[in-house]
This record gives sequence, C-alpha cells and structure tokens, in this order.
Amino acid sequence: MKNKAVYICSECGYQSAKWLGKCPGCGSWNTLEEYEEEIRDEKKRPVVLTTVAKKLSDVDEPDNIRTKTGCGELDRVLGGGLVSGSAVLLCGEPGIGKSTLLLQICAALAKQGSLLYASGEESAGQLKLRADRLGVCDGDIYIVADTNLDSILAHADKLSPSVVIIDSIQTVWKEGVNSAAGGVSQIRECAASLIRYAKENGVSVIIVGHVNKEGSIAGPKILEHMVDTVLYFEGDRRQSFRLIRAIKNRFGATDEVGVFEMRGDGLKEVENPSEMLLAGRPKGVSGNCAVCTMEGTRPMIAEVQALVTPSYYPSPRRAANGLDLNRVNMLLALLEKRIGLKFSTHDCYVNVVGGLNIDEPAADLGIALALISSLRDIPVPDDAAAIGELGLSGEIRAASNLDRRVKEALRLGFSSVLAPRRNYGKNEKAPDNVLLLGSIFDAVRIFGK
Repeated sequence: MKNKAVYICSECGYQSAKWLGKCPGCGSWNTLEEYEEEIRDEKKRPVVLTTVAKKLSDVDEPDNIRTKTGCGELDRVLGGGLVSGSAVLLCGEPGIGKSTLLLQICAALAKQGSLLYASGEESAGQLKLRADRLGVCDGDIYIVADTNLDSILAHADKLSPSVVIIDSIQTVWKEGVNSAAGGVSQIRECAASLIRYAKENGVSVIIVGHVNKEGSIAGPKILEHMVDTVLYFEGDRRQSFRLIRAIKNRFGATDEVGVFEMRGDGLKEVENPSEMLLAGRPKGVSGNCAVCTMEGTRPMIAEVQALVTPSYYPSPRRAANGLDLNRVNMLLALLEKRIGLKFSTHDCYVNVVGGLNIDEPAADLGIALALISSLRDIPVPDDAAAIGELGLSGEIRAASNLDRRVKEALRLGFSSVLAPRRNYGKNEKAPDNVLLLGSIFDAVRIFGK
C-alpha cells in the first residue's frame, strides 16, 4: 500500500488533490485539511462471500421491530419508535438539550432491555448528577466515559445492549485512522463502524452530532447519507420551547415535529402546542394575526406579529424572525403592487411568537393581514384565524388539510376562519364559521377600507 496526500473540507467533506483557500463544495474559507489516504493494491483477489442472497418473497419480517422510547413526541417524529438495527443521528446547537433528552428516554428504554450510554464529553459522575436531577435511576443503564470506539464496541459486545447511545460522534476516535477526533476521516470511519454494528446485531444506535456556526450538521455530508434517520433539535435557548424535526427518515415521515418545553426537571412534552403558543396574546392590537399551519399531521395555531414604521433611511429595513425573509419581501412587493400600500417608505419587522419557524405557504394570508393591520393601525379581529397561500396576482390559493385546520382553530375558541374559496366547489357550502376569500382584495375590504 502507498499513501498520498488529499485535502478534505472539514465542513462538507469535499476532497481535493491540492490545497484550496475556498472550498468549491460549500464555499467556506480555510477549511481544507491535509490527510493521508491509503492506495490499495488493485490486483484481483478471489471474493469470499460472507452473506447469503435471498428472494424478497422469502425474507421474513422481523417481530417487534419498533421500540417505544417513552416519549410520545419523539416517537411521533421517529414514525412510531426506534427501529431495531437502525442508526439515528440527533443534531442541535450546544446546550439545546440533546443529552438531557437522551438521558430521559433511557429510563423507558431500559425497561425493555439493557442500554449502553457512551459519553465522550462528560464523566460518569457528571452524568450521574444529571440523572439524579431528571429522576433517571432505575433499569439496566450502563455508562462508559470513553472516546475510543473499539473500547466502546467491546463493552457493547460484552453487555449485549438493545440500544447504544454515542455522545458525541465528534469526540470518538478509531485506531488506524490518521486523523484527530472530530476530523472528517474519523467521523466517517467511526460512523461506518457503528452502523455496521447496528445492522449486524440488530441494535438501535443513537448518535449525537454537533452543528457548525452556519447551523448545518458538522462533519462530512456522507454522514447524513449513511444513517437511517436524521433528527434536528432546534429552538431558542432563551425561550423554553424546543422542536425536533426529522430531516431524513427511512422508516417514517419527514414532516412530523415534536414539541417540548425545557423546565428545571428536564424536557416536558407539549401535547397541545397551540394553546401555549397563543398564551399571553394581546387583544385589540394592530399588527397581530393568528395563522394555522400543518406540522406533519398536526395542525398548529401560531401568532404572527408585524411592526411597520416610517423609515428615516434611504433603504428601509426588512427583518423576519421565524419566517423566510425572501418570502416576506415577496409579500411586501405583492401588497404594494396590487393594493397600492406604500411599504417602500417603511421599516417592516415580522415575528413568529414562541420561537416557531414557519415555512408553509399557507401562512401567507396571515402574514399579509398582519402587515396591512400594522400599516393602517387597524386590528385584525382577535377571534379570526387566517389560512391561505397568496399568488403573485393576489389570488388566495387552496390549502391542504383545511378541515383539520378549521377544526383546530374552532377548538381553541376562534369564531371565524378566513379560508380560500378554492377549497370548495361551486355547489359546495362551507361551514358557518368559515369565511371564504378569493383574493387579498376581499380581505382588505373586510378589515378596513
């Protein structure tokens, strides 16, 4: 075997034969690091079969393929629970609550089998202190404070656990890899070994991953392709709400979301997030509108606030928190072009209360009403919720799952729901509480001339 130098980007895993100041893959500067790569002999050798090929019809479905984690919100995102032999990657910003969540689910998982928690960032004593605070003390939960992957897998072979937790993949290293812990080669090889162990032994492996300063998953992009499920833990650390989203899931949907509240005794599930998001909502104030979005199969009512003030600068400011700024700019251009409202001379700030991120087009109508309400200083009725996507011609397009959205809004006390007329046919009558709108002009005529 021979060795050759190769340069690998620590952010995205891009490989280059020479050093480059800027990575062509992700555009980051000074992230290409030198590694030595082995060139194996290309001589043809006889292949030894270690597996048996079977017809698809002859493969038996495994029994009890899913294991409940004891956390309904996490099970919802996973698609019903942990799948045996799967590898789950849990990522999030530092201090968001990844280790807290994993230690909490250990209590329920340990009731169904033994569990191995390998921590490379905390000592066993530190984990014990957190476990006592969370009330996790029963069951076959084994703790090993080690960063050597070979040692961790040796412990796993000895204990035969049903679940292995690695916290985190950036601290683990494997012998024989010419790279420091956290390097691209180490992360790739360690993840491959863990996934191979999970598949061969039918053990569920949960891997904790870090994120970089841009908010994306740190390490090579191939890490996301190798695992079965990628979960992203998000939220503002200054607020109590935490959300878990599935970016990738081979065994379930990728549009589900789990909602948690961070308290002194750990993370608590929020079964009805709409009520908490609307708690403390001001009454009779302009620039405020309730919108109903779909997070997977769950309808959620969120509060959108807008503040429009005269600008004293040549270029008015535009800011959006919890929304796509480009979409907000598009809605501002639409309102100025079609209705004639002068947003170009005003600073516009839009915020979603509670730290929630809304990326659904059906929230367009609520955002537009909040902006119009703030500009004209005319409050939107407090008992009204808005649903609908705006087209560039001002039309309100149909929204999916409208019946479920309307039901959720009425359940929370809203007496009227602004909905697209296109969701109902010519001869189909809408419920009495649903006010049908064909375009943004209809909404303007209703809420202030």
